[in-house]
Amino acid sequence: MRYSISQVAKASGVSARMLRHYDAIGLLTPSSVAANGYRWYGRPELLRLQRILLLRRLGLGLAEIGAVLGDQVDEAAALRGHLAELKDERRRLDRVIATVEETIADLGDARIDDPERFFAGLRRDGAAMRQAYRETFGAGAEAAFDTAEAAQQGFTTADYEHAAAQSAALFRRLAGVMRSGVAPEDPAALDAVAEHHRSVSRFWQPTALAYAAMGGLYVTDPRQRELAARADPELPAWLARAIGAYARERLVPPVGSA
Repeated sequence: MRYSISQVAKASGVSARMLRHYDAIGLLTPSSVAANGYRWYGRPELLRLQRILLLRRLGLGLAEIGAVLGDQVDEAAALRGHLAELKDERRRLDRVIATVEETIADLGDARIDDPERFFAGLRRDGAAMRQAYRETFGAGAEAAFDTAEAAQQGFTTADYEHAAAQSAALFRRLAGVMRSGVAPEDPAALDAVAEHHRSVSRFWQPTALAYAAMGGLYVTDPRQRELAARADPELPAWLARAIGAYARERLVPPVGSA
């Protein structure tokens, strides 16, 4: 018994257009094609279509299905390969989900419930940090506060919440590098600290000595230490060393350079 393409499409749920595509790529060839172009399918073709649909439901692509049906790859091997791909994708999605969850938590932690009190505290802390940076790094660092304040003119509470969430995420990434066992002086640590240096350089271009001294504040200054310690209690000391190493290795001009 033979079946027309419309009968096969209706019985299988596969559109006639897709059946013609399967034919074009050699995946499912009709048993015969009439002079008028009508495609006809027999029992062997229906059984092959059944396998195609099963493998499609399992997630295999058409090329993989063609390899299986062409006996180039056995079905179990193809499924094992597909399973490995699915596991890789699951791990990737797990990482994406974890990042989204952490970002939601960061935004929640950064929420400003009392804007008036927040901005009063911001002005007070800013004045204290301006004085501390002037005493530690000189007038050049104090001028950086003017640049930063100008850049933040018009910031809303939502802008500050977003900035705080970004800062928390940066410290968390740095803590992840630390927990992976990377020493503060290792190139991988310096690559991670480069992101911190870029964030600082948006407002101030510190010299190598000034940047190293800034790193030391994560140990000596309670406010800076708390920011880093939220990500990991061991991060302040590690970060201070890593910033010092970054200053020596990446910011100091090579001997003899112009």
